[in-house]
Amino acid sequence: MISESDITATIIVDGFLEDAILSINSILDNSGVPLFVLVNGKQEFGPLENLSPRIHIHYVKQKLGWSNAVNLILGEVDTRFLVLMDPSTRFMGNPFPDVISKLAEGFVGVGWRGGLIDLDDEWRSVVDKGPGEVDVIFGYFMAVDREFTKSVGANPSAKYYRNADLELSLAMREAGGRLMQIELPLTQERHHGYHDGDSAYREKNSKENYQRLLKRFRGNLGILAPRR
Repeated sequence: MISESDITATIIVDGFLEDAILSINSILDNSGVPLFVLVNGKQEFGPLENLSPRIHIHYVKQKLGWSNAVNLILGEVDTRFLVLMDPSTRFMGNPFPDVISKLAEGFVGVGWRGGLIDLDDEWRSVVDKGPGEVDVIFGYFMAVDREFTKSVGANPSAKYYRNADLELSLAMREAGGRLMQIELPLTQERHHGYHDGDSAYREKNSKENYQRLLKRFRGNLGILAPRR
């Protein structure tokens, strides 16, 4: 039987410390899960240290790209499941009863937002069909089977998060995993990683991530969820 003690919530802190604190406090206030916080590169993080004994802080001096950060988390956390979360995501209630019910059904990934690859658009976009089995789940909140996801691994070529979560999702499906999108008591505030980063870097790396995804997966209909 799965309980909250089997799940670790994880957050990558790339600056914007106040956002991370708000996200972390929302987790602490609305659930009982332990937290793993990756402080990614040189930055002030002292205020995190006294928030709660439920928090483990892992500091890396040399900043990692998104996928390498995810792979580090998958290797360091030891619970059966973990949640990859963006600091812009806030808990408005406890999402874990619903998440646990889907993980118990055998889904290796449960997300708050996701969708189906748009075949009419030749795999160039994702359509949000609402709750149900999906091709991809987004990195705002991804609850995953840790060992399964670790065996698949995030592609180290993905330095930026955007579209890297799609590639990881499709790799999980390629390996035989099923993904589920469900409604959860979450909300998203300003996504600093998108809106407040260097726009040229964002667009270049987002495009490279998606081009790599297309080259690897486009046309492989067998990995996709049932159409709906």
